[in-house]
Amino acid sequence: WDLVCDNAWKVHVAKFSLLVGLIFGYLITGCIADWFGRRPVLLFSIIFILIFGLTVALSVNVTMFSTLRFFEGFCLAGVTLTLYALRIELCPPGKRFMITMVASFVTTAGQFLMPGLAALCRDWQVLQALIICPFLLTLLYWSIFPESLRWLMATHQFESAKKLILHFTQKNHMNPESDIKGVMPELEKELSRRPRKVCIVKVVGTRNLWKNIVVLCVNSLTGFGIHHCFARSMMGHEVKVPLLEDFYADYYAAAGIALASCLAMCLAVRVLGRRGGLLLFMILTALASLLQLGLLNLIGKYSQHPDSGMSDSVKDKFSIAFSIVGMFASHAVGSLSVFFCAEITPTVIRCVWAAHGLASAGFGMLTAPIIELHNQKGYFLHHVIFACCTLICIICLLLLPESRGQSLPESIPDGEHYTRQPLLPPRRGEE
Repeated sequence: WDLVCDNAWKVHVAKFSLLVGLIFGYLITGCIADWFGRRPVLLFSIIFILIFGLTVALSVNVTMFSTLRFFEGFCLAGVTLTLYALRIELCPPGKRFMITMVASFVTTAGQFLMPGLAALCRDWQVLQALIICPFLLTLLYWSIFPESLRWLMATHQFESAKKLILHFTQKNHMNPESDIKGVMPELEKELSRRPRKVCIVKVVGTRNLWKNIVVLCVNSLTGFGIHHCFARSMMGHEVKVPLLEDFYADYYAAAGIALASCLAMCLAVRVLGRRGGLLLFMILTALASLLQLGLLNLIGKYSQHPDSGMSDSVKDKFSIAFSIVGMFASHAVGSLSVFFCAEITPTVIRCVWAAHGLASAGFGMLTAPIIELHNQKGYFLHHVIFACCTLICIICLLLLPESRGQSLPESIPDGEHYTRQPLLPPRRGEE
């Protein structure tokens, strides 16, 4: 489509449209999933992503391509959000983070495979169809994944919950009267109660819950927003090589850093918990950002003196080192903030507020094509703003509760009981 010279800006619009579709998709499908269930949203999102994804491959111009990419991102958000919520709600407390990390590793594996698929396909239409076709297999989720029993119980849909429990007992060859003694009689008593749906605006009247959600959404926005600053700084200082090699080097470097970040998250959360791990990675992000903005300017001034013994190459090496640390830590901050937000949000409104965490991440990623669209104007100010946000987030993180090993909150009052605990364990003899 001749997207060079005067038309080069249309490439960034195509990136922009996908991210905007993701943001709107998260916010809208999150509300629908909390009102009508995770399973219907998942099914309809898969069906429509197949339709729009395959239609993208038939685009005849960049306008059609960008428009269809918006709807593709919208449907992809529904798939991502509902699967994220189902994973958390189906797992016991000790397995929630591990299963979420397994999903992150699978996503990273897909990133590593993508350049190889592109090299084999050679045509972008074939690559687009090849990426979308595996969604046909996810249609089997309708028969594999049940509706979230946790959501059914939290919204007082006891008739549907009873049918699902009986289905589970039949599949597992269990006797409802002996193996789950006391559950069915309690459900029978509650069958007359009407289903109860909770409006998201009720969170505004809470004391702790809205504060926790806002802090984590800002963390998610900051983590994914500053990640682009580090990525651009690292790639901007690399030695110039032919375009093909340069692209693969940048791509695999970013994917490798994401993989290392996921591995470090597993270790940090296991040792320090959710809040402690998030605080650690946020401090690393802030240090990398401030050192890159401040120390490198100081090195640049000294390198101008002939007797300093410093050169521009020394400054570039420091910049690359800080960028790698920043990308490593900011990726962990963004991912852990989204998970934390979904975990402390009550089941009755989990999807809509987890969607806000994911949408905040989308807004952070959206800054990249916007700055590229303006020919990198305002890049330094963009980095300074997010560096200041990291300092604010470090203070606010101390207000968050610790959710490791705790049951998921089901109602808004349950979410209010997630209060702040001290970072360090109490001394022996203290209450």
